[in-house]
Formats: sequence, C-alpha cells, structure tokens
Amino acid sequence: MKQKKLPLLLTFIFIFSLTFNVFAAENNLKSEPNIYGKAAITIDMESGEIIYAKDIDKQMYPASTTKLMTALLLAESKSKSDMLKYTQGAKSQPEYSLNVNLHPIDVGEGMSAQDAMDGLLLYSGNDVAYMIADNVGKDAKDFSDKMNEKVKNLNLKNTHFITPNGLHDPNHYTTAYDLSVIGRTAFQNSWVRESMGKLKSTIKTSKGTTFIIDNRNKLLGKDGCIGGKTGYTIPAGRCLVAIYEKNNRKIMGIVMNSAYDQNDTIVFDDMKKIIDWSYEAKPVTLHGKDSVLTTKTIKYKPLGFIGPEKSINVPIIVKEDVNYYTNQVNKNELKEELNLENINLANLKGNNPIGTLAVKERNISKEYKLYSNVSKGSILKNNLPIYGAAAAIVLILLAFVGFIIKKILDIKRRKRRGKYI
Repeated sequence: MKQKKLPLLLTFIFIFSLTFNVFAAENNLKSEPNIYGKAAITIDMESGEIIYAKDIDKQMYPASTTKLMTALLLAESKSKSDMLKYTQGAKSQPEYSLNVNLHPIDVGEGMSAQDAMDGLLLYSGNDVAYMIADNVGKDAKDFSDKMNEKVKNLNLKNTHFITPNGLHDPNHYTTAYDLSVIGRTAFQNSWVRESMGKLKSTIKTSKGTTFIIDNRNKLLGKDGCIGGKTGYTIPAGRCLVAIYEKNNRKIMGIVMNSAYDQNDTIVFDDMKKIIDWSYEAKPVTLHGKDSVLTTKTIKYKPLGFIGPEKSINVPIIVKEDVNYYTNQVNKNELKEELNLENINLANLKGNNPIGTLAVKERNISKEYKLYSNVSKGSILKNNLPIYGAAAAIVLILLAFVGFIIKKILDIKRRKRRGKYI
C-alpha cells in the first residue's frame, strides 16, 4: 500500500538564531583591509551575498554614484535612438557639465539617448543628468519622485533622492548596502552595463557638436574591472562603485566617503584592497556534509494511514556543506530555518529528503535538502511489534478464511452425495 504524507500537525518550522559554536569558525585569511573609506561593501554579483562589510547601513551622501539610478530609469523608459532635448535645467548646472567644461549646448538642442547615457556614466555630466530627468519625467521634481518610487520597489529603507546628478542636498542620501542593490540592479540592465564598460565614447548633438569623452573610472579595464561609477562632492567625499570579473566570478565593490588626495588615488586603492581581499575570502562552514543538525521525535504510522502510531528519534542531516561569509552583518543577522514536511516511512529510510534548511542572510536565502539519518535496522526494530501483531492478525484472518472455505466445500460435497442416494 502506498504511504501517504502525514497530517499537517507533523509539519513544523522552527527558527533558531546562531549563537556559540556557529560563529566560532572565523575567516582564516589575513585581517580585513584597512581603508580610508568610512563605509564599504562587496557582494557576489550572482547571489547577492555580502562578502565584506564596513558600516554598510550608515547614511552617506552618494555624490555622482546617484547617476546609476538615473541611468537605470533612462534605460527603462527610452530606447537608444530616442532623441532627448537639452533643457534649461541642464543648462543651469555647474562644473563637470558638457555645456560648461567642453562646449556650450543650446537649450532645445538634441542628443540621442545612447549618447546621453555615455555622457552620464563616462564623463559624469551633471547637465546630462538633468537633461535625462527633464525628458524622462515632467521635470526634475517628477523625476526624483520616480527615483524614490524605484527605491521603494527595491525595498531599500535608507535611501532618498532629490537630484538626478547627486550634487549635495542634505536630504539626498543612501548607504553602502542600498547603493550595492542599486548598482547590481543597474548592472543587470544590458544598456547600462554596456555604457559603464566603455573606456571612451564620442557623442554628438543635433547641431553637429562632437564631444570625445573618457571614462573617469581609473580602474576600468585593469585587473578585471568591467564597470562602475565615480562620485565626489566635499560633503560626500570620494565615492566609487566598481564591478570586477575574475576567475569566472563577478564581485561588486562600493566605497563611500573616502579621501580625495592630490593625485586622486586613495579611493581607487581602497577599492583594490577590498576587491582583492574579497576574491581571496573563503566562506566558513556552518554545517559540514553529513553533519547532524538536530534530532527530532517524529510520529508516523508503520502500516500507512491505518493502524497505531509510533514515535522515533530521527537525526536530521544535510548531505552537503552549508557555507556562509563571516562579516559584521551576518554575525548579527544570519538565521536558519528548518522545515520538515515530507515525513513518511519511505523517507525516514534516508532515500528522499524530508524537508529543507533555509540559511537566511540579509538579502538572500540559500536552501539545502534535509534527510533522515535513522538506520533501517532502527526502523525495523521500532516497527517489529506492530509488524508482528499485524502478521499474527493476517495469519488468523487467513486461517479463519480457510476454515470458512473448508466448511463451504464440505457442505457442497454432502449435498452432492445426498442427491445420488
């Protein structure tokens, strides 16, 4: 008879915080890098897992790294060939603008969205950001509302945007963690990713004005750096987002409020330190392969969904290593959730999973299958009295059925003999 799942009352979930031995194993690499940046983070681009963390929830000013959000909204609302008009809001922007630093642009002059994207991400044009805002939104205020709606959609709690270019405003802020989510989301857009990876670009306006611009990310194209965005204001300090691809793995780094030295090298050195450390970092083992996570007393019915119920102590194991990166965030937030639901006699023998373990970090949840580690001999021994009783009942029933059949046959034989007398 096919065994069915047990009632829901045997399904249970429990969450337990990690305490003593969970964090006894620390990263056995050299100590974390010492950087000038007041906040920093690195994440695995595929999983979103946090590798390195320094004050990642402290509110900071993002400066021009804001333009990653501006670029994302441009890519989501326009096509590369769409024409954008240069606006009065763009014309009024200060330095680090195409109009101020390279060549005057008239209000109403056109530029393709593709060229605007390059002017935004490579040159970091403050005027280009406002041109995009005025063309994507009704005006800069409407565009900031769109930025903050995107922030809400990304479930970010410590970010608020006022301007599309990141020029200082006390109510324009984010955190290293929130910026990592924005940067990862922007990089997942193929147009943004393509543009931020360009070393150079030539952009043109509708009047034939040509701008040749270089990417201001000094790390781009070196040691695996494939994209990113720079930023600087005096209140924000030097900021940098950088994405690396090495050894078939992508890691993003964020450095905020670093120092701005005469040669503008410190923030890039900060980034190199945390990226190199993150590529060398190895996750620690939370639970080794075949280790027992817990032992639970489980009730089941040996004869299927009929007959008496039995209890057995079942060691619960994982059949693979459970790993995580140790950092200040995971030390405070990492949790485990066990969900046991497929508890039946066949699964208790360890052939099939009986549930899952979810290891929950801040922004990800990794799931592992759980198995019973109770021996078949223990199950047989536990069930033997019931199996014996069931066998005895079956034998009695068979004997009784045999007796009845014999009686019926005897009656038929007597009737046949009486018919011929």
